[in-house]
This record gives sequence, C-alpha cells and structure tokens, in this order.
Amino acid sequence: MSKPMPLSGFPEWLPAQRIVEQRVLARIQRTFELYGYASVETRAVEPLDQLLRKGETSKEVYVLRRLHGGDDEEASLGLHFDMTVPFARYVLENAGRLHFPFRRYQIQKAWRGERPQEGRYREFVQADIDVVDRDTLPFHYDVEMPLVLGDALGGLPIPPVRIQVNNRKVCEGFYRGLGIGDPEAALRAVDKLDKIGPGKVADLLMTSAGATEAQARMCLSLAEISAPDPSFADRVLALGVRDPLLDEGLGELVQVIEAAAEHAPGLCVADLRIARGLDYYTGTVYETQLRGYERFGSVGSGGRYDNLATSGTERYPGVGMSIGVTRLLGLLFGRNALTATRSVPTCVLVALPGEDDRRAAGRIATALRARGIPTEVAPVPAKYGKQIRFAERRGIPYVWFPGEPDTVKDIRSGEQVEAAADAWTPPAEDLDPLIAQSPA
Repeated sequence: MSKPMPLSGFPEWLPAQRIVEQRVLARIQRTFELYGYASVETRAVEPLDQLLRKGETSKEVYVLRRLHGGDDEEASLGLHFDMTVPFARYVLENAGRLHFPFRRYQIQKAWRGERPQEGRYREFVQADIDVVDRDTLPFHYDVEMPLVLGDALGGLPIPPVRIQVNNRKVCEGFYRGLGIGDPEAALRAVDKLDKIGPGKVADLLMTSAGATEAQARMCLSLAEISAPDPSFADRVLALGVRDPLLDEGLGELVQVIEAAAEHAPGLCVADLRIARGLDYYTGTVYETQLRGYERFGSVGSGGRYDNLATSGTERYPGVGMSIGVTRLLGLLFGRNALTATRSVPTCVLVALPGEDDRRAAGRIATALRARGIPTEVAPVPAKYGKQIRFAERRGIPYVWFPGEPDTVKDIRSGEQVEAAADAWTPPAEDLDPLIAQSPA
C-alpha cells in the first residue's frame, strides 16, 4: 500500500484534540439541555431540490451517487450543508407528533464543498439549537438564542466570544425607505462588505440592486453603525430614513441587545453590516466571533426564518443558532491554544511486576473501573522506571504498584501512599482529562 496522502478539508484530530472536542461537545450539549432543548438527529442526505431552493449554495452541495448505476432517487440526493434545511423538513414530516413550540438541539456533521483553508472545512461538526412554532413564533425566542450560545461557550477555557446581531427588517426597511427597487439584492451585496470592501459593495449595490450612488452611500452609512447598547437605534434614525418595517426591526433589535447586556455584559453588539448570505432569514440574524480570531470570520451564526418550513396552508416559523464546533477548534488547535490535560482517558496505570502477575493486575484494574476510575494495565512487565515513563508520556497521573500492601504513586509530585482498590479515589480534577489552555 502506498503512503496515504492527507485529504484537505476533512480533519482528523489527534487523541488529545479529540478529547478536547468531546469535552466541548459535552459542555454545549449540557447547556442546551439546561435550557430545555431536546435532541434530534436527521439523516445526512436531503433531496437536491430542497437543498438548493434557499440561498446561494448550489456550488457547495456534495451530490450523492453510487459508483455504478443507481436509480433516479439517488441521483437527486445531496449531503446536507447545514442543519436548518433538514430540520425544517423534519418538522414538516413529524408535525403531527411534535409538541409546539418545539425546542430542539442537533449536533451532527455537515458537508460543504468550499475551498479548504484555516478554520474552514469540507466536513465539520455543527451544534444547533432551534425553536419552531405553528403559525407564529413569539419574539422572545429571538432574544433567548444568543444567551444560550453565550452560556455554552462562556464556560470553556477559550477566548471570549462576541455575538454580532442585526435584524433584516432594519436593513430591508431602510432600503425600502430609500426607494431601492431590490432590497434582497441589496442585503446580499452588503453581506459581502468584509470580503470585498465598501467600494466594491457600492458598485454591487448599483449594478445588482438598482441603487443610485447616493443610495449606495446611505446603505454603507447604515452598515457602519455598531453599538453594544440601544444607542444604535438613535444613530439609524438620525440618517433620516423612515419606513414601518424599519421601525419594527429597530424595536426587535433593541430587545435582543438589552437582554444580552443584562445577562452577560459584552456578549452582544448590534452590528448593522451583518446580513447573512442565506435567503431564508427574515428577521434577527446572528454572527459569532472569537475574540482575537476575528480575521477568520464567524464561528457561529443563525437567525429568524418565518417561511422555510411551510406546506400548503401550514407554516412553522423558527429561529436558531449554530456553533461551528470544528471551525472553532480548528482555529484554536492551529495556534496551539487549547489542549487536554492528558492524551488518554486513563487515570491509573497498574504496574506489572511480571507477566505471571497480569491476571492479578487485571483484578485491581477491574475493581478500580467498577468505581468509575479509568484504568489500564501496563503493556509489558518492564522495570518500574520504564513503566512510570510510559505513564508520563501519556499524561497518566497515577501508577499503581501491586504488593502487600498495594501502593499508588502520583508521578507528578512523587507522593506514594498505601491504597486498596476498593477504597482509594483520586482527586476529582484527576479523574478525567480536562480542557486546558496551552502554555504560551
């Protein structure tokens, strides 16, 4: 077999990194459940007509097909690129068995055929929350979304996050008030501001949205407004544009910013350049940045969608947010900013005096495992110094020496004490690997 070559965009973490990922996912899952969200998992594939009907994603969808042959149904399937479109389909198919408002979280892999780069992958794990309801969805769920995400990530030893919040009603109402003929095209143009800069966005506003040069300047003035408090609303009104939809959006955005400032000061900022590229968003939109890593863009996003889940006369509006877990971790791993306190789950290594003692050592390990202490037996009966070094290389904190009596050694401090397998317990902080910030 020839030497395997790495495949870009499909990350495979090392054991210590995988431990970090599992701990991060556990924290996120626990937070979601504390807020009352129930777990669901949807299939990996969706019909192409569903995947392509919303947003500019046609170039990013992976099509699913067999190498030889296949039927028409298979030819029209693609891997999902996010969790929102599959969730909307899931709600429609199961509406008769769900209780509304339905609060769900979903932690799964997704696939997106974009150019791999640092922190951006073709295969990645997302952690999503959404709330959907029949006919109408109260706005207080829009207010709750960033608070959940802030709590989920705020308890981890990672740089703080800042959630940029906008409301499409503000932008669309402003564009209408200006008299721009195609507000949706204007939204898509402004969403490219960080990528192409104000000059090219102004050109795009004029060519794709039908804006005049003066209107394009006003759109850019709106996009420059940002504030961590409700003062942004006065700055918008000072631009002199009036529209009922604009007023509605400002009122909603003020509610989100005020609630976030009370819950976690500094968590949210109103940023009127945030538009989100997917067309299904209709109100509040969120983008999450990791402080110190802003140049890499968002590590979480989401928004309000009123029309994504519809069937005939049935309508299920929703709002949700997503954490790009792989993206976030990839950025931190790339800077060696995050690691695990050890690369294996093992807390105790039972030393092996000789091969004939393996069964007795196994009984010790069984007794420790029965009490919830991760334990393994040394692979070979080498000199004790070598067995200790084996534990050190893996970060295993304790080595157990069978004898009469048995002793256990903390190989970090050198402290060694008598111990019984049915009674000894390590300190809680040593029981399992923890997430730790890497030394500078």
